[in-house]
Amino acid sequence: MRVTRIEELTKSRSRVYIDEEFAFVLYKGELRSYRIVVGEELAPEDYETIMGQVLPKRAKLRAMNLLKSREYTTKQLHDKLKDGGYPERIISEALAYVESFHYTDDLRYAVAYISGHESTRSRRRIELDLLNKGIDQDTLDRAWQEWEEQGGTQDEQVMIRELLKKRGYDPETADRKEIQRQGAFLMRRGFSGESVRKALFSRGGFEDY
Repeated sequence: MRVTRIEELTKSRSRVYIDEEFAFVLYKGELRSYRIVVGEELAPEDYETIMGQVLPKRAKLRAMNLLKSREYTTKQLHDKLKDGGYPERIISEALAYVESFHYTDDLRYAVAYISGHESTRSRRRIELDLLNKGIDQDTLDRAWQEWEEQGGTQDEQVMIRELLKKRGYDPETADRKEIQRQGAFLMRRGFSGESVRKALFSRGGFEDY
């Protein structure tokens, strides 16, 4: 295993390439400790120590520290560790570690996300958000089921009218520009065109709010 390149990331950290492929990120002191120099061979036992002890411990601590401040989906946490320069093998080990303690739980995350946005975003928008966060369709379906079992419900017309009321929309006085502006806002929230048109052009229903 020949060290073919070392790229400085910060004053303290560098990316190491072995045999022309990215291997890992290490601190400058570790480069010295393991005698990692461009053009030199990296001893197999040092490589195993780095991959088997140094990086797994660091990745697990990084994952734990990230989860202290907020909850992440598995994909979000994976991407954070990837951005930190950890190899896939190390990331998988760190993810398995935090999952074993239930520090990550995509189903729990999805149910909480649905509950937190049930009154302001359509089902379609919530699903798109969660899919983009790495929640798979099966977990998403189970999350909706669990949310409903907990008493969760949505009425898009009620939601839309409440949002429009908060935004000061009056269907009696709104001109074409205002209707287009509010319609664009509601479409971004994921509401269907039919639901949006029904609410925007309704001359009744708002008095109850």
